[in-house]
Amino acid sequence: MLPILHRLLSDERAATAIEYSLIALLISVAGIVSMTSVGQKVVNLLDQVIAGFPP
Repeated sequence: MLPILHRLLSDERAATAIEYSLIALLISVAGIVSMTSVGQKVVNLLDQVIAGFPP
């Protein structure tokens, strides 16, 4: 049992995979936040354009 535990703790491939996963997560969150912000600005602009047309 002890050799298996030692092998798991010394394996660095899992740490690398976790690091890449965290980087991908941060990039995804940043993309979602920026797209939400831009989307809201586009909606506000279109609301202003619609309000400019006569009824």
